[in-house]
Amino acid sequence: MPFIQNTDEDRRVMLAAIGVKNFGELIANIPDTARYKDELNLPLAHSEFEITEAMRRLAARNASASTHVSFLGGGAYDHYVPAAVGHLLLRPEFFTAYTPYQPEVSQGTLQVIYEFQSMICELTGMYAANASMYDGGSALAEAVLMAHALTGRKKIVLSNAVHPNYRKIIRTYSHGLALSPVDVDAATKGVTEVSAVASAIDRDTAAVVAQHPNFFGSLENVHELAELAHRHEALFIVSVDPISLALLEPPGVYGADIVVGEGQCFGGSLNYGGPYLGIFATTEKNIRRMPGRIAGITVDSQGRRGFTLTLQTREQHIRREKATSNICTNQALLATAATIYLSLLGKQGLREVAEQSAQKAHYLAEQLSAVQGCRLAYDAPFFKEFAIKLPKPAKSIIAALIEKKIFAGINLGQFYGDMRECLLVAVTEKRTRAEMDAFAAMLEAVLN
Repeated sequence: MPFIQNTDEDRRVMLAAIGVKNFGELIANIPDTARYKDELNLPLAHSEFEITEAMRRLAARNASASTHVSFLGGGAYDHYVPAAVGHLLLRPEFFTAYTPYQPEVSQGTLQVIYEFQSMICELTGMYAANASMYDGGSALAEAVLMAHALTGRKKIVLSNAVHPNYRKIIRTYSHGLALSPVDVDAATKGVTEVSAVASAIDRDTAAVVAQHPNFFGSLENVHELAELAHRHEALFIVSVDPISLALLEPPGVYGADIVVGEGQCFGGSLNYGGPYLGIFATTEKNIRRMPGRIAGITVDSQGRRGFTLTLQTREQHIRREKATSNICTNQALLATAATIYLSLLGKQGLREVAEQSAQKAHYLAEQLSAVQGCRLAYDAPFFKEFAIKLPKPAKSIIAALIEKKIFAGINLGQFYGDMRECLLVAVTEKRTRAEMDAFAAMLEAVLN
């Protein structure tokens, strides 16, 4: 948006309307010791054209998925976004509408949220989904708080194959309630050790938390983990890659109590890390402890269909001590993007995305494993992401391949100290055979 400055006359009128003579009177309550006394070191004014060109030059210095071939993953993926998503999303009816706070206004926005919830329920096999959360990490942390509220217990058995950043968020959220997250090893074999979970779980365990596919891309033994959690009357919380649900068994089938995920893959751009979209769904018996809000369908006094916010268990709507969470909004615009994306692709289109991602990931895994000195870090089945063991530190390989305009993946050593020579590689339907072959060839050249 172009910058339109205030003139001296504009400022005079505003100050007069406020009832002060000058800017000094306006900030009279700010202590003198807190005021900046030096001259601001600002450059001379430029025209709109000059500023636009300067910003364009700065942006051109960035390396992005549009300038490089991206094999980055770890929760944010370079999936194809149909052009119609952006065109519809930027319509003023969607783009200017804020998250609804009143139960009856913004019928269009409420309908989109209702459709979004319905699609998430169908994908996850769960009874109810909320209007969305901030992102996948905050959704998982909110699920942990919900498990504590439902059980009254304080221990959280947490697989260390859950996204490392998500685990940090859980610990931050847990601090105020004195919850006790306990890590269970998964890095040894690439999947969570069920026996280790069995040893960690006890009568004070509120939930067992896993990711499926997990951070290494491996598929977890979710049936065993769910059964083990329920045997001890704890909840089973699973964080999913939503794209995988077009192929893998829905969490509702294997007994998940709470399902969360990062919805950026549904029509969201990478955006240098955000804003993103948190997905949250649960069972019927737990619905009243779910954070956020739910849009429902009803009829008005004249029998016409309408949409309304049916559950709003937030501090703004009910007494604070009864609130399920202090989350104050949902990602309405990103949820709209996800709804448009899923509507455009449909069931078969989403399955095609998942199948191509999985098939291409396995092809690339074979190509990289054929490079001398490289091998898969784990034998476990995987979906679209896998860890590859290199003969050199991953950090140096990543830097070398960036020079070749390839984002090779994520250095697992930054999260797991003994995995400095492991690279986490993600493949989406966008990657071509030529790009994958070039990746393998350049990796071999760099190593030699």
